[in-house]
Amino acid sequence: MRGLLVAIGFLTRLPVPAGVFPDARSQAESLAWYPLVGALLGSLLGAFAWLLHGFGAPPLLSAALLLTAWVALTGALHLDGLADSADAWVGGLGNRERTLEIMKDPRSGPAGVVALVLLLILKFAALASIDTVAWTTLLLAPVLARAGLMAAFLWVPYVRRDGLGTELTSAPRARCRIALACALLFALFFGGSGVFAIAAAIVVWLAWRRACIFRLGGFTGDTAGALAEIIEVAVLIASVIQ
Repeated sequence: MRGLLVAIGFLTRLPVPAGVFPDARSQAESLAWYPLVGALLGSLLGAFAWLLHGFGAPPLLSAALLLTAWVALTGALHLDGLADSADAWVGGLGNRERTLEIMKDPRSGPAGVVALVLLLILKFAALASIDTVAWTTLLLAPVLARAGLMAAFLWVPYVRRDGLGTELTSAPRARCRIALACALLFALFFGGSGVFAIAAAIVVWLAWRRACIFRLGGFTGDTAGALAEIIEVAVLIASVIQ
């Protein structure tokens, strides 16, 4: 359970005991809990959407409030990674070392700002385009995004020796594979919506993996954050256009 608390504390802004974080073993074990944390996030967002629907909030306002809650619950953790990755990919000019160096810079450049704005617009538009309380979408997007993060640590080299994800590279492989299978089965439980969501997540994951391997020889915490955000928006869009 300490691994679950570490996962909740790292991936969300929900309060957990501070004493769980220094434990390296719990940090490694937290990876297998990532999809469950995604389900927790999705459940909270779904409950909020239900409240907004019950109060008769118009679609645009509901979408804006849901997006705000989404960012607040996660502390903009992955949005930061998206911005850093965008700056590094553009400013790195194809050079591995230059790309990694830019990612360490805490400042956001034009590419990062544009990437953030575009992604948030897409999320907002997708949320506003859903006519009813989107329980399925609000559950599947965070679950599959965090399952994608887990798959990254399973099948893509982590290139930072002292990064935030270093401990996760020693996560129990068998337990993570079981968790990944459970996440996919959970998505399939929703029928066609789940199939479309999985397909969108897989396409994004494969394209992301190819780009990271080609440029860096692996991935970093920032590129993992970008992956999570892009999978979420891809699942939202897939739910609208299916």
